[in-house]
Amino acid sequence: MDTRLNTTVGNLNLINPIMTASGTFGFGLEYADFLDLKTLGGFIVKGTTGEKREGNAYPRLAETPSGMINAVGLQNKGVEFFCKNIYPIIKDKNENIIVNVSGSSIEEYCKVAGMINDLDTIPAIELNISCPNVKQGGMGFGVDKDMAKEVVSEVRKVYKKHLIVKLTPNVTNIIDIAQSIEKAGADSLSLINTVLAMAVDAEKQRPLISTITGGLSGPAIKPIALRCVWQVSHNVNIPVIGIGGITSASDVVEFMLVGASAVEIGTANFIDPSICKKIIADLSDYCDRHKLNSITEIIGKI
Repeated sequence: MDTRLNTTVGNLNLINPIMTASGTFGFGLEYADFLDLKTLGGFIVKGTTGEKREGNAYPRLAETPSGMINAVGLQNKGVEFFCKNIYPIIKDKNENIIVNVSGSSIEEYCKVAGMINDLDTIPAIELNISCPNVKQGGMGFGVDKDMAKEVVSEVRKVYKKHLIVKLTPNVTNIIDIAQSIEKAGADSLSLINTVLAMAVDAEKQRPLISTITGGLSGPAIKPIALRCVWQVSHNVNIPVIGIGGITSASDVVEFMLVGASAVEIGTANFIDPSICKKIIADLSDYCDRHKLNSITEIIGKI
């Protein structure tokens, strides 16, 4: 293990800056044949809601140039199932297993966060107030600074560990949203979630996914994500986690240069299930080439 890659996100100690994004890594076990889960800085399990959700109708995935659109709709078996059936299996797989918490109401967010708070080896949650493919809640909370502040404030009352809040890029002023969430008690921010987008089949003359619009991810959104991370990291006093189109160690370095303390890798996991392992090795090479004693030396240099 290369200790030069150690980083922190608030009180979370990561052996390297590589985490995996919710919705792209299952519960971790699905990728255990491709890499040792303990070699990751952390991984974020798929979105968890108060009750079981079937998700949106098929088709709900579409490939696009340099990315993909998804409208899965937070399909999951609910927080009680997670606590009873998933948590006992994964709880020792990594020091930083983080649960992505979603909901359609403040009450649902608080219910899920409260139950996760009682799980000993889960050090943090990622509060998803920014999902663009759920008809209720989701992006609705993330696009209004007062609503964002309210939901974070209420979750903060029931959740006592590290609280990450995930931001949407689908706003006019992401700095205002970030500052409002910081004041409400967030410990760190992750950004960005997917960009609201659409894909059309010209021959069939209809949208490619059932919900018509969905969330665009992959390399196509990286320039937007870099801009958002740069803006937010220089205007808040809490750590920022960068997300969006990361497929290489160079991408990771770019996000850290604009202010990210760590990153989440998402869509690239679908293309190459061992991508995180490769990126971690390449980050060590980057430290060699640039004679870095710690990867954290580059954070916020731009």
